Amino acid sequence: MARKYSRKASGDVERVMKKRKAGTLRSGRSKKKVKSRKQAIAIGLSEARAKGRKVPKKASKKKTAKKRKTSKKK
Repeated sequence: MARKYSRKASGDVERVMKKRKAGTLRSGRSKKKVKSRKQAIAIGLSEARAKGRKVPKKASKKKTAKKRKTSKKK
């Protein structure tokens, strides 16, 4: 089975995780300190995508509302 992420992308995520652990990782526009592990991974993958590394596409958001069928009544 092929690798999901490239080794370079894994390195990017690892670097971001170390920044988070040190307490120096900040989020995008708001510049708030990142405390969440998941958010740190997302930032690392986003940076890897920007550099053109082999990373899968972002997962699409699931729809909460069911698709309604519109039936015409006469």
